[in-house]
Amino acid sequence: MLRNYFVTAFRNLVRNSSYALLNIIGLAVGMTLFLLIAQYVRFERSYEDFIPDRTNIYRVSLETYANNELRSASAENYPGLGPALHSEVPEVTGFGRLYNLSYINNVIITNEQAKGGPVSLKQHRFFYADSGFLPMMDYKMISGNASQALAEPLTAVISEKYARLYFGKEDPIGKMLHMHDDDSNDQLAKVTGVFKDLPANTHLKFDILFSFVTAFGAGAGQNNPNWARTRPQIYTYIRLRPGTDPKSIEARLPALFNAHEPQLRAENKSQTGHLQPLAGIHLQSDLAEELETNANAHIVFFLGVIGVFILVIAWINFVNLSTANAISRAKEVGVRKVIGASRAHLVARFLAEAALINGVSLLIACGMIYWSLPGFNHISGLSLDASYLLQRWFLELLAGLWIVGSLLSGFYPAWILSSFKPVTVLKGKLKNASGGILLRKGLVVTQFMASIALIAGTIIVYRQLNYMMNQGIGMNIDQVLVMDRPAIAPNHDKNLGAFRAGIDLFRDELRKDPAIEAVSNSSTIPGKQREYKSTIKVLGNPSNDSITVRTNSMDFDFLKVFKMQLLAGRTFSMDFPKDPDTSAIITLSAARLLGFQKPEDAIGKTIQAWEGYNPIIVGVVNDYHQVSLKKPLEPTLFSCDWYEGDYFSVRLHTGHLARTLRHVEESWAKAFPGNPFEYFFLDDYFNRQYTNERQFGQLFTTFAFFAILISCLGLFGLSAYTASQRIKEIGIRKVLGASVVNITTMLSKDFLKLVVLAILLVTPLVWFLMNRWLQDYAYRITISGWTFVLAGLAALLIALITVSFQAIKAAVSNPVESLRAE
Repeated sequence: MLRNYFVTAFRNLVRNSSYALLNIIGLAVGMTLFLLIAQYVRFERSYEDFIPDRTNIYRVSLETYANNELRSASAENYPGLGPALHSEVPEVTGFGRLYNLSYINNVIITNEQAKGGPVSLKQHRFFYADSGFLPMMDYKMISGNASQALAEPLTAVISEKYARLYFGKEDPIGKMLHMHDDDSNDQLAKVTGVFKDLPANTHLKFDILFSFVTAFGAGAGQNNPNWARTRPQIYTYIRLRPGTDPKSIEARLPALFNAHEPQLRAENKSQTGHLQPLAGIHLQSDLAEELETNANAHIVFFLGVIGVFILVIAWINFVNLSTANAISRAKEVGVRKVIGASRAHLVARFLAEAALINGVSLLIACGMIYWSLPGFNHISGLSLDASYLLQRWFLELLAGLWIVGSLLSGFYPAWILSSFKPVTVLKGKLKNASGGILLRKGLVVTQFMASIALIAGTIIVYRQLNYMMNQGIGMNIDQVLVMDRPAIAPNHDKNLGAFRAGIDLFRDELRKDPAIEAVSNSSTIPGKQREYKSTIKVLGNPSNDSITVRTNSMDFDFLKVFKMQLLAGRTFSMDFPKDPDTSAIITLSAARLLGFQKPEDAIGKTIQAWEGYNPIIVGVVNDYHQVSLKKPLEPTLFSCDWYEGDYFSVRLHTGHLARTLRHVEESWAKAFPGNPFEYFFLDDYFNRQYTNERQFGQLFTTFAFFAILISCLGLFGLSAYTASQRIKEIGIRKVLGASVVNITTMLSKDFLKLVVLAILLVTPLVWFLMNRWLQDYAYRITISGWTFVLAGLAALLIALITVSFQAIKAAVSNPVESLRAE
C-alpha cells in the first residue's frame, strides 16, 4: 500500500511537472539556507564541547574599581589567584594558568639542530602553562604524560603540526627548542609532549606551551610576595566540584583580593571577578585581553531565528502552491471517492506526495550545501568541510526535517483536497471556503513580514557597519605598514646598545626610500586590544580627583605617522633629551577630565602617574579611538621612549608598493638579522574588530535575497490560484470590454494590500529588535523611517512584478475558453 502511494505520488508530480518544480525549488532553497545556518549556529555554540569536564571549568575575570567606578574589566588575572583559590576554597578542585607571552612580546622559537639548518618560526600562539592546565582540559596527547609534561622548568609541549614543522619525521620527545623574545628572554626547553592539533571550536588556540615555572619560578603566586609579581596578565581557569554554585565562589573574591592586595584600599581601589563558564566564553565574553575576538551571542541568535523563518517560509510556499493546484486535482479526488476511497486513504496519499517532494528537496539541498560550502565559509569565516555533513546530529536533523516538513507542509493541503465532495466537484461547481482564503492570505502576509524584516535588517546592519568603518578614529591609519619589533637582538646577545643601534639603523635605512614619509616606534597601535591603563591626577590634588587613562609610549615621529593634531604645546623631540623621564602628552578628553577648561591650561602642569613617574604635560592632542567604535572613547596619556616600543609603524606612499616593501624587507634584514620579516597594514588590522559585523551583514544579505525569492514563489502560487478561481469572472469582464490593464489591476490590488499589511505589522517589531541589537555599540546610527519606507517599496515592487505575471497571463487569455462551460 505504501509503495502504491509513492508510485502514484511520483506519477502525479511528473504529470504536474511545473507545479512540482516550483515546490521542489522553493523547499530545496529554503532547506539549504536553514541547514547552512544550522551548521553555523551549531559550530558557534559547540566551543569547548570536546573537553569532557567543561561544565565544571570556569575562567576568572578581573574587575577593577577606582572611586567606586568600574575602570577596567579584563580576562586576565594575577598569578597568585589560582593557587589561592585552590588552597582557600574547598570547592575549587583544580586550577590551570596561562601566560600569553606571544600576545605581549614577539616570540621566535628555533630548532637549532634541524637537519638542513636551523628552523626558526615566529610564534603567535605561544603560552606558558602550569602543570595543572593540560590535565584539567584533558587534551589528547600523542606522546608524553599530560600531568608531568610541564611540571619542570625548561620543558615544552607542542602540537603535532609544529612537531612536523620543527622536526619533520623525527620523534620530537627529548629534542630542544630555543625561544627568544623582544624582552631578551632566552630559553632552551626540552620537548616532553606532543598534543593532537586543537579543533577550531575553541577559544584556547595554541601551538606551543612552555612550563609556567620556566617564566615565574617554582611556587609562583602561592604566597603574598609572589601574588602580583607581574601585572595581572594571567589567564586563570579553575575546576569546581560538581554541583557547586559559581555565584558562591564569586562572593568570596572581593575579600580574597583585599587580603592579598592590601594596597588597593589605600589607593581607594577595589577588585573582584566573575566566573565565566568555559563553554560560554566564545559567545558571551567581550572583555579586555581576550585571547581572540569572540563571537556575538545576539548575532548567532538572530541568524538562528532567520534560519527558522526561511524554513517556515518554504513550507508556507508548499501549502500555497498545493492549494493553488487543488482545482486541477478536484476531479481526481471526486472520482477516487466515488469508487470508495476513504478520507484517511486520500490524506495518506497526499501526505505521501508531500513526503516525496520534501525528500527530493532535501536530497537536492544536501547537494547544494556541499556545492556552496566554500562560498559559505568565505562569508561566515568558518572552515566547514564535507565531514560536517556526516556528523550524527546533522543526519538526525535531516531525518527530523523530512518527517516534520512532510507533516507540517503536507497535512493542510491533504486535508483540504480530501474534503472535496464528489457530487460538487464532478459537476464543476467547486467553491472555496472563505476560511481557506483567509489562511492563505495570512500565510502570504507572514512570508512578506519575514522578507521585509530581512530587507530592513540588512539596510540597518550595513548602515551601522559603514558608519563604524568610515567614521574617523582621530588618527589616519591608511597607508601605514606595521611590524612587530624583532625578537632576536642583533648579534644574538643582550647588549642594549647593540639593540638600540639596530633600531637606529632600521630607521635610517627606511628613510632612504622617498616613498616612506615617516617611521615611528610605539608600545601599542590602534586596534590593539591590550589594556595599558593607569590612574593619574594633577600632582597635589586629592586621590578622588584621579582619572583612569590608557597609556601609550611613542617617539618623536608618532604624530607625523598617524597625523594627529597637536592642540597645544609641543610634541616629543630629540631636542629635549629628558623627555622620556620628565614629559607627557595627553589627549583632549584627559585634559578636560583633569579639570582643564582649555588645552593650553594643561601645558606645564605636573601630574602624578605611576611610581617614579610624575611628568610635566608638554602637549595636548586630539582624542582618538584605540579600539573599535563598539567601545566608548577613552582618555589617553602618551609617555616618551625612543626605543622600547613594541611596533614599528611606517607611513608610505603606495604608488610603487612592491618596490617599497622590498626596501623595507631589506632594511629589516640588515638591521635585525635572524628575525623573520612579517608585516601588516594597519587599516586591515584595525578593521578586523568588525569581523563579526561584516560576516553578519553578508549572511543577512544572502539570506534576505533567498527568503524574498522563496516568498515570491509563494505569492506566485497564490496569484495562480486566485486567477484560476476567477477565470470565468475575468472572461465575462473581457466580453463586457475590460482591458488588460483593468483586469491586471483588479487581480494585483488584493495582493498589494497584503504586502502593505505586512509592512504595517512588521515595522514596529523590526525597529524594536534592531534597536536592541544596536545597543551593543557605543557609537551607533539612528534607525530612520526611510529604512522601512525603502524596505516596503522594495517588497511592493517585488510583489507587483510577481503577481503581474499571473495577472497578465489571465487577462490576455481567450474568454471563449473560460466561458465554454457556461
